[in-house]
Amino acid sequence: MARGKLRIYLGSAPGVGKTYAMLSEGHRRVERGTDCVVAFVEHHGRPRTEVMLHGLEQVRRREIEYRGSAFTEMDVDAVLERRPAVALVDELAHTNVPGSRHTKRWQDVEELLRAGIDVVSTVNIQHLESLGDVVESITGVRQRETVPDEVVRRADQIELVDMSPQALRRRMAHGNIYQSDKVDAALSNYFRPGNLTALRELALLWVADRVDEYLQQYRGEHDIRSTWQARERIVVGLTGGPEGRTLIRRAARMAAKGSGSEILAVYVARSDGLTSASPKELAVQRTLVEDLGGTFHHVIGDDIPASLLEFAQGVNATQIVLGSSRRKTWQYIFGPGVGATVARESGHDLDVHIVTHEEAAKGRGLPVARGARLGRVRRIWGWLTGVAGPALLALLLTNVDADLGLANDMLLFLTLTVAAALLGGLLPALASAAFGSFLLNYYFTPPLHRITIADPKNILAIAIFFLVAVSVASVVDLAARRTHQAARLRAESEILSFLAGSVLRGETTLDALLERVRETFAMESVALLERAGDVEPWTRAGSVGPHPVARPEDADVDMPAGDHMALALSGRVLPAEDRRVLGAFAAQAAVVLDRRRLLDKAEESRKLAEGNRIRTALLAAVSHDLRTPLASIKAAVTSLRSDDVEWSEDDEAELLAGIEDGADRLDHLVGNLLDMSRLNTGTVTPIIREIDLDEVVPMALGGVPEDSVELDIPESLPMVAVDSGLLERAVANIVENAVKYSPEATPVLVAASALGDRVELRVADRGPGVPDESKERIFEPFQRYGDAPRGAGVGLGLAVARGFVESMGGTLTAEDTPGGGMTMVLTLRAVPGPGPVLADLSAQVTS
Repeated sequence: MARGKLRIYLGSAPGVGKTYAMLSEGHRRVERGTDCVVAFVEHHGRPRTEVMLHGLEQVRRREIEYRGSAFTEMDVDAVLERRPAVALVDELAHTNVPGSRHTKRWQDVEELLRAGIDVVSTVNIQHLESLGDVVESITGVRQRETVPDEVVRRADQIELVDMSPQALRRRMAHGNIYQSDKVDAALSNYFRPGNLTALRELALLWVADRVDEYLQQYRGEHDIRSTWQARERIVVGLTGGPEGRTLIRRAARMAAKGSGSEILAVYVARSDGLTSASPKELAVQRTLVEDLGGTFHHVIGDDIPASLLEFAQGVNATQIVLGSSRRKTWQYIFGPGVGATVARESGHDLDVHIVTHEEAAKGRGLPVARGARLGRVRRIWGWLTGVAGPALLALLLTNVDADLGLANDMLLFLTLTVAAALLGGLLPALASAAFGSFLLNYYFTPPLHRITIADPKNILAIAIFFLVAVSVASVVDLAARRTHQAARLRAESEILSFLAGSVLRGETTLDALLERVRETFAMESVALLERAGDVEPWTRAGSVGPHPVARPEDADVDMPAGDHMALALSGRVLPAEDRRVLGAFAAQAAVVLDRRRLLDKAEESRKLAEGNRIRTALLAAVSHDLRTPLASIKAAVTSLRSDDVEWSEDDEAELLAGIEDGADRLDHLVGNLLDMSRLNTGTVTPIIREIDLDEVVPMALGGVPEDSVELDIPESLPMVAVDSGLLERAVANIVENAVKYSPEATPVLVAASALGDRVELRVADRGPGVPDESKERIFEPFQRYGDAPRGAGVGLGLAVARGFVESMGGTLTAEDTPGGGMTMVLTLRAVPGPGPVLADLSAQVTS
């Protein structure tokens, strides 16, 4: 079932007339005979809007009771049961009452579109998710009801409903928007001229970007070669803190200003899997960036600035968005911070944006866990604290005239042992305990400055000190290891959860999965290798990164993914504990590869089924459409050969004309069948040369009556690069089809014009036309639209025409003729050279 089309009326502010415009469109469609109903429209007591509801069928609403009150919402089931061609649904960003089928109305609309129902809806610019912060700063009002930008961008048509601030305020003052008791408050608050002007600018800029996207799509479809705007890739560095949402929205606004921009949110976790980030906050930020059309990435690296820059350079990013540091002023003694380091090391081709936020300079707080797998700096500090610390403490205590007592001295040395365990782990703590025991014996136990101990009680005290120090260090180290293991398991569970979700959704492609492996384990390249047997050579089923290996034994890390399949990684050697997650990735890669091959086989089966369908249709055509002219020829010849009847010259001429007409029809049908066979087997080889359209098009009109076509081909048109024979056959089929369906005494218009480096030939008729959902189907083989009688052709004319045109690098599409009918648009490549541009592109592009 084909997906329905979505048309959105985008308002610059409340009250500009979105709902009125939507209802007007509904009346226009009903007048044209379209089955259009009102699925949900709330007129809010506005009399002009309420009047527009008259004459339109309204689908019953669903009544929902919530907290003792009754509310009405759109009844999705009722709309699906009614199944109109077009449904009018107001307020796309509306939040449904709890107990409804979906949380948001745009989700209801998505269900209607999936069911093949066209939807016309409305939304205000302030309800777009990416503009929430900007609108709040302008109006002082936070929009609680929002719709993801991607939902609106996917609309087939977006029409801006705009009004000057002065006109909107007059409409407000006249009571056309709110009740009279609310007008003064609205005019002095939300509807201030400055607010309305800013919202209007936001709406115009957003729609302008949408028009730019349409232009790029149009150029791609028509193969227009020109200078393209550089694509922006914006990397958002996340810490897992609450400022992440602000950064994502800011990056989305930056991306919206450049058509085709891409947002990549990345969170860098340390290789030990320990982090102070909130998993719940990261999940919220992941959902937000995906709603805004971006992607979320989770990478591992001990050096966060270096890992962030490595990721940005790996994806060819042009900008990095970071938040202002949350550290307090005194915390900068530990280093310049991630933002300053990234800005310093980014280079000249990577812009770094530091975005302020509410959490700036409020302090980062203590991390929730400390690592057991320590870096080099941490180990050095641990040994300095465990060895140099006791020596400095002994020096201090021996030079200060303060007799603290042996017990207090032991507590001070025990504090340094615990600090060494926290910083450097078990070994520095053990060294600190042993060295501290020696210093206590030498400097603080009689006899002083000697190894011997006179009092047995002091021997017991030092022994207990050593045991306590070792025990505390062991407990601290064990707790750190357990915390490390728990954090690693949490990080692994997040990765495995992602893999499981991608399996269920069927979203991950093989290249995307291998790229995820490369990002997760910070590798240079990843390849999925396979072979047919134990002694067969290895081949690459997929790879990412530079210089992927060709054999598992050449890789730094290899992981079996099946009997004859392996995942090979190059870049560094992974620790043993990482291989469990790598094994899950390898298994998923094998599943993705199998799924891709099954899809390829399914596509082959579909093509075979299509071939069988064509053969069946061909047999039906041969059994009827080809036999009909043969039967007329046979009857005419039999009559002429009969000796029982003496035919007059007029009768003989009529019978001979019938034979000639039948032979021409038979030749035309067989020619189309042969042409279709050549297209299906790929044996059509165009001989391209430069010609003028006015040389070919008149020759293609020989098969239609003289007065049935009106020709308009300017002599100033540039030459086109085509195969003249194929173009003549294609134009002949198109014109014959147009004449067949066009009313008598109404000629078919054949006109040509230039557009940039393309030339368009338009064949417009005034026939019954074709609905939008059938415009592509008429180009399929053996398709005859409407009530075309049997014997009028086998339905190959347009299919052959499109095949010939596409073989020459052109396109053939169908459009509605203004005023009724259908227009075939044949687009061809113009020969480079000076020539007039007869069309203004900006005047043709609308959103």
